[in-house]
Amino acid sequence: MTTDQPHSAHELAQVNIARLKAPLDSPQLKDFVEALDPVNAAADDFDGFVWRLKDDSGNATDVPVFGDEWLIINLTMWRDIDALTAFMYQGLHREMLARRREWFERLEEAVTALWWVPAGHRPTVAEAEERLLHLRAHGPTEYAFTLRTSFPPREARPVGGG
Repeated sequence: MTTDQPHSAHELAQVNIARLKAPLDSPQLKDFVEALDPVNAAADDFDGFVWRLKDDSGNATDVPVFGDEWLIINLTMWRDIDALTAFMYQGLHREMLARRREWFERLEEAVTALWWVPAGHRPTVAEAEERLLHLRAHGPTEYAFTLRTSFPPREARPVGGG
């Protein structure tokens, strides 16, 4: 997707994982599975969306994460935090977010991490796992942060800012 925004040297990586309450082909997860393609299509067309991890099915539900078959991963790239939050809290994605407790276990540890990468870099699952583990161990830092406690990309920092 192209935008009229000035080109940045950085893009925002976002990972979130979820532990399924039931198998993906179960009746309990039917609405979630049926919403995957429409939500992904909406993201693909959203201003500020850059990239998402996907397998041959067009989503990432078969991509292993942390060696746990009950975990699924969503790994995406965005122009900036504003684009990500605008997408998250509108339309079908917002509806699915509101229903997440129907489909996913509530996990105590952090399940979402954000970090800045050089424009054009596409993070691997191993990189995403590393960022999540760092966030869990150290809390929000420049290396891995949250929407609530975020950090700007290096070029956007004031002089002397870290």
